[in-house]
Amino acid sequence: MGVMNSPAGPWNGWGHMWGSGSGWMWGGFMMLFWIGLIALVVWLVARAFTGQDLRSSLERSGLERAHEVLAERYASGEISTDEYRDRLDHLHHTG
Repeated sequence: MGVMNSPAGPWNGWGHMWGSGSGWMWGGFMMLFWIGLIALVVWLVARAFTGQDLRSSLERSGLERAHEVLAERYASGEISTDEYRDRLDHLHHTG
């Protein structure tokens, strides 16, 4: 037989990096791994420069939401002015 019928190198006709055809899957996993690692590093650096930890930012947003709900209830007439002031004072002393 001629040269045309021989395998294309020592890989028995398969591409040199693809093996049995599952190389694309591992390449995809590696790509996701590196994207995730880079995203994690960027997130950690951003958190370090802002000087906030996750817990304080969650507590602050909870306190802000409590103020919003209290203001909404006062505006709709559900609570009196005295009750609004008492609850607002309580939020400031416990938050």
